[in-house]
Amino acid sequence: MFGSNKKEESVPTQVATSKSSKGLNSLVAGTTVEGNINADNDFRIDGTLIGNLNGKSKVIIGPEGKVKGEVICANAIIEGSFDGSMNVSKQLNIKSSAKVQGTIHTADLVVESGAKFNVKCVMGKDYKQAVQSSTNGAKKVVSTT
Repeated sequence: MFGSNKKEESVPTQVATSKSSKGLNSLVAGTTVEGNINADNDFRIDGTLIGNLNGKSKVIIGPEGKVKGEVICANAIIEGSFDGSMNVSKQLNIKSSAKVQGTIHTADLVVESGAKFNVKCVMGKDYKQAVQSSTNGAKKVVSTT
């Protein structure tokens, strides 16, 4: 850590959990986290997350942010890069600077002109199921009705 010439430090994580009632969690630029994160509050990513994020509120991937894995949340804004599976129970907003690929499940979708959006997407009235990770890493489908 101290005296290291590394520009970016990778921090392996089993599970990081946020329990505070208010506030914004943040993964800052220059930081890489490999592992799973559980967050009760909004979570902003300006660094790199390789793993899964289970959020109960809003997830924001900033312009320099990169996520490779699975994200589950209520609302999301993507300005950076996302590759994986995303389940958004309310609204997903894709900004013009975003690069998104993978699988998306959302109730409502907004995509700005200029965004790179190469996904399999289920949304709107057809949005009946949510993807959740089981403890063994396999995926199971559960009804949200």
